[in-house]
Amino acid sequence: MSRTTLDRVLAAGPVLHRGRDSDYRALAWAGGEPHRVRRELVGPTWEPPRRGAREIACLAHVTDLQLADVCSPARFEFFHRFEADPRMSALVPMHRPQEALTAHAVDALVRTLNGLAGGPRTGRPLQVVVTTGDAIDNAQWNELELYLAVLRGGVVSPGAGLTAYDGVQASGWPHDLFWRPDDDGGLHHQRFGFPARPGLLEAAFAAFAAEGLRVPWLGCHGNHEALIQGVGVPTPALTALLGSGRKPVDVDPALPLDDALRLFTHSSEVFTTATSRTVTSVADRRFIDRRSFVAAHLADGGEPTGHGFTEENLREGTAYYAWDGLPGVRVVCLDTTRVTGGTAGSVDAEQARWLEERLREVSSSAPGPDGGRVATGNADRLVVLLSHHGSSTLTRADALGRRPTPGDDALGAPELLALLHRWPNVVLWLNGHTHVSEVRPWAHPDEPGRGLWEVTTCAVVDWPGQARLVELLDNGDGTLSMVCTMVDHDSPARPPAAGDPAARDPAALAALHRELAANVPWAGLGSGLAGTPADRNVELVLRAPC
Repeated sequence: MSRTTLDRVLAAGPVLHRGRDSDYRALAWAGGEPHRVRRELVGPTWEPPRRGAREIACLAHVTDLQLADVCSPARFEFFHRFEADPRMSALVPMHRPQEALTAHAVDALVRTLNGLAGGPRTGRPLQVVVTTGDAIDNAQWNELELYLAVLRGGVVSPGAGLTAYDGVQASGWPHDLFWRPDDDGGLHHQRFGFPARPGLLEAAFAAFAAEGLRVPWLGCHGNHEALIQGVGVPTPALTALLGSGRKPVDVDPALPLDDALRLFTHSSEVFTTATSRTVTSVADRRFIDRRSFVAAHLADGGEPTGHGFTEENLREGTAYYAWDGLPGVRVVCLDTTRVTGGTAGSVDAEQARWLEERLREVSSSAPGPDGGRVATGNADRLVVLLSHHGSSTLTRADALGRRPTPGDDALGAPELLALLHRWPNVVLWLNGHTHVSEVRPWAHPDEPGRGLWEVTTCAVVDWPGQARLVELLDNGDGTLSMVCTMVDHDSPARPPAAGDPAARDPAALAALHRELAANVPWAGLGSGLAGTPADRNVELVLRAPC
């Protein structure tokens, strides 16, 4: 039976290797983290009722898996040469030491969710897993195939079409920028203490049996499903490069880096004209668009059909939907990705109108013309909102931070929150994108006790690589609780040594993925990605809307 972070948490363990800039540490299990009650929307005197609470739903939130074709010609890892250059700060990092092992980490998390006996507060079985975008890394078809295969279960080839590693972590690759496990660890060993792991890349690309999710799951469209490395618009020139056997490894010294973000956003092929290296081509390397992303979900055999996406989405080229698979709850998934480029998101005006219609359908009253409420004749249901971007990354500005053009009536965070506050049935907003676990209360501006909770969950690809359970309860006293519990995958805290035959097992590779992620200097144990205790195991309380 899987355990949660109520029972135990992962923390920094002993130093395994010393580095010049930082040390490489093992992970170790420590005592669990209890739920903290957050009362910002109901006042400090509220106490949980001793009896009478009624369970409503139990779901899991998983986001930012970023399963990658790690050898793709259209990845720009060599930008790491400029990690200290402020002109390139918006474009680095573009590589992770652990990324070749991400499929194993995802499978380990799937196995853990499958093994849960139920929500820790209510015991209710897990009903659905919701994802909130960036399931893949570089908007490629072969990455999407890998993602769907891991969640479907069966024999999976984690090389996204390759059976042997042919990328920047291989021995002999130009520039000593990346961790090279088959060597002595290279510069990453000297600076950060990363170990030698001979044979790791071969093991990482070996086919393995994925378990597959045993509960329904819902999809979501993020910026990494649409854009090169989540930033740049796929251009015809880059499309041709993707299908070739040539991978750029350096930047033309004449390129004006003062304009790097604009160039990469709209014409990333200018970064491919310098030195390149021959690599193995893959037939299924091609860029996807919104329609092909939706079509792949509709063609998948899992539950529910389309994983939330519909034939209407396919016809209209949209990726937002409403799903009514939880009794008493409507799940609404937005598409906040701007296919015109850039990492930030927004909600276009047509989608905002669609959202209001879907909220009206599950609300007994609607905003009236005089500021009051008018009856709709519809039955009330709670609403859980999904989106890739959250309040900190929804903006009306363009990819370069410029003001919107006249007539652009897209919604940023303030406008979307104002819309949501008109519909009190919206009680929970789940999102990702930032890779940081964070919880924010959004109080209604005019009605004390009303509002919603925004919950952002950390990325699977990075430290700490967790999922979040969410149990919805009616407390029976006019309030609701959303009880959130973080879940680590059940792989060992410390992977077997490199020479141990067990080091090639999928669970061991998942454990190594997590250990490597924990030691990334800019995104590991010392970062804020795991959030604070008030962002992890929490009970979020608000006044019941009806």
